[in-house]
Amino acid sequence: MEKVPLCVVGCGGMGHRHILAYKVLEDSGIGNVELMAVCDVNRANAEFAAREVQRLFGREPLIFTDMDSMLKRDDILAVDVVTDGSTHHQVAVPALLAGKHALVEKPLGITMRACQAMIDAAHTGNAVLATAENYRRDPPNRLARAIVESGLLGDPFLMIQASAGGSDRITITPWRHLKEKGAIGLDMGVHYGDIIQYYMGDYAHVFGGGFIVEPVRRRPDGYDDHPLESYRERAKTYPESVEATGEDSVVALYRMRSGALAQLVLVAGRGGRGWERSVHGRWGALYAPGDRNGRPAVLRLEGKELKGREILSLLPDFHLDEITERLFGADGVEYDPSATSFYEIDSRHLAIEYHDFAQAILTGGQPEVDGLAGCRP
Repeated sequence: MEKVPLCVVGCGGMGHRHILAYKVLEDSGIGNVELMAVCDVNRANAEFAAREVQRLFGREPLIFTDMDSMLKRDDILAVDVVTDGSTHHQVAVPALLAGKHALVEKPLGITMRACQAMIDAAHTGNAVLATAENYRRDPPNRLARAIVESGLLGDPFLMIQASAGGSDRITITPWRHLKEKGAIGLDMGVHYGDIIQYYMGDYAHVFGGGFIVEPVRRRPDGYDDHPLESYRERAKTYPESVEATGEDSVVALYRMRSGALAQLVLVAGRGGRGWERSVHGRWGALYAPGDRNGRPAVLRLEGKELKGREILSLLPDFHLDEITERLFGADGVEYDPSATSFYEIDSRHLAIEYHDFAQAILTGGQPEVDGLAGCRP
């Protein structure tokens, strides 16, 4: 199978997870990416990533500490941008202008100007620009969208996406609490905004706001036992506390082009816990389980309740795409996460992203989540 030679740019914790996912893609039997190089301004990070590639793939990748040297390589066709959100455009724009295709972690950018710069650069460089949005790739979400599109609910008039719960501890990295880096409200909120549009289509209007629940974030416990070395090592550098300048919570109301309404609530601090992802129509309601947990979707239709695989009897034309079937099975619309680790499940979702990105390059098509989709909150 033809493969796209690629360089991972940004070799921190998420970059490490991307490398693990490229191995999952290769082992699927239909891998279409060759992980050829790693790049990070911090040489120690780049060298750690290179050791991981050597361990997983049995080959040593090229190591770069600056973009200019990497972009001069004609044998590298694409970049996977895994830096923090505030620098995505600084990496992606020169790559795209050089004709390199770019998969950019979400959020695509932290300003509309940065997002538009990447879209314009992709057009100028005649290159593919994709946004790395993984939640929609989860098989239960594929099923949920099919339910909405099938008409089983009738015309949907309301979607609720609400997630509340957290603590006053640093969430993953200190920069996720800084406004100039995007903060949690954007970093997590884009997942849920994408899910709303994946289920319900484009929106016509959106109104909302963000706020800070936890003004001071404290050093977290538990990283000594984290399964990924990159996370364990990074946690050693965390300060005792971080003063939050960026929103950790957002609330938004969407008016969809269909006329339906959708509500997004994200609270990533203390104050109680709660979760809901539901779509309501005249004939019934869909309750989706969340992401990367394998729990079944629940469909309620006028006194009848169906769960997960039971719903497939009402959707005879539904099927997962080839790469998703390879990784989750043909009946993977529900799965047991206890049978493996969270990071194995996470890697499968990321591998589906990479396969889609590479297929767009190889076929001259469009990725499922392109640059424009990455601009929409």
